[in-house]
Amino acid sequence: MQGAPKLPKGVLLALGLLLTILLYLGLPSLPQPLIWTRDRDNVTILAGLTHSNSSLFYREVQPLRRPHRIEVVLLHGKAFTSHIWQQLGTLEILSRRGYRAIALDLPGFGNSFPLPAARTEAGRADLLHQVLQDLKVKNLVLVSPSLSGLYSLPFLMRTHQQLCGFVPIAPTFTENYTYKQFSAIKTPTLIVYGALDKGLAQESLHKLQYLPNHSTVKLQDAGHACYLHQPHDFHDALLTFLDKLS
Repeated sequence: MQGAPKLPKGVLLALGLLLTILLYLGLPSLPQPLIWTRDRDNVTILAGLTHSNSSLFYREVQPLRRPHRIEVVLLHGKAFTSHIWQQLGTLEILSRRGYRAIALDLPGFGNSFPLPAARTEAGRADLLHQVLQDLKVKNLVLVSPSLSGLYSLPFLMRTHQQLCGFVPIAPTFTENYTYKQFSAIKTPTLIVYGALDKGLAQESLHKLQYLPNHSTVKLQDAGHACYLHQPHDFHDALLTFLDKLS
């Protein structure tokens, strides 16, 4: 009996290349850590996907010094992604102060895919809750600018007892809740807005000022994205708030 015919070497190479490509496309990509070095200290930013929801991307910085109890999760506005908090140095600043800091890409932004759950108020609250569970965040302070109010405010209304602190920055969606609902929330809150933001900042402030345990910081010469216009003042206000909670 004759053996099976041998394939030409070129065909074998082509098949091997095709198999390699198929395997590469089928395997999930692993997040690559970014390392900043300054003053002989390494700040490692871990970027990756949550275990139960492969559509959500995050950047995380572990504290460089003895960690505080508080953990800070930063959302973002419509014109930005989680990268804004890396670009501004917020993740590094929080790390150097001893805080664990996580910046999320909301569904449909950055490296996160759109999700059906994000179409409803309850779905957005559940999604944020699940992600925080995946990341094992226990002592949460939530920083929420602009568009991210679509997520943070439903979460606040449903699970405010689990929040150590809340930092709204001219968030959307405040009009969907009553003064009475805001008055019932005891979570320590730092309301931040830009003095030049005459639109959403003023609209949201009408409702947010009914949070009974709040303080307010107005950043001068700053517009809607006030943390971008006055990052030094914003970081000072945020760290002062966090240190008091700690």
